[in-house]
Amino acid sequence: MPAAKNREELLLVLQSEYDKLMKTLEGIDAKRAQLASKDDPATIKDTINHRAHWIGLYLGWVADGKAAKPVQTPAKGVKWNQLKAYNATLREDSAVLPWEQVLETFTAAHQKLTGLLTSMDNAQLYTTHLYPWMNNWTLGRWAESSGPSHYRSANKYIRKILREHPQDK
Repeated sequence: MPAAKNREELLLVLQSEYDKLMKTLEGIDAKRAQLASKDDPATIKDTINHRAHWIGLYLGWVADGKAAKPVQTPAKGVKWNQLKAYNATLREDSAVLPWEQVLETFTAAHQKLTGLLTSMDNAQLYTTHLYPWMNNWTLGRWAESSGPSHYRSANKYIRKILREHPQDK
């Protein structure tokens, strides 16, 4: 799927992918949220917690960029080649969280992301090198990676889990 080129396209794809993911999550209770794929230890709950966390990272990057604070992506003290270990820590963290809290946190993160993107214009979203941390991506492209693209991959993975565990309905 090609990347959005303006705020309108970005907001449309953000909401569309969110709606699809939420439809998949309908009827998933705390027990089913513990299901994982046979070839990946990440549970449904871990996956949703991960998506909420990464939206939070993006929101922090933007806020710090606007405040002229230093930004380290993906997270302070973490390099991109350390994501596997970083994401494993996120799974450990989500293990103690109630499913309802994870869903609420994810929904709130989505709403904050939508609000931020709505408040920005095309120049803010699609100007390269707006902040030093951005590399060649625009804020819109970073948002798409943290939002709709992440929603799409979560939906695909969760649907795979549900197909693998039809008896756990």
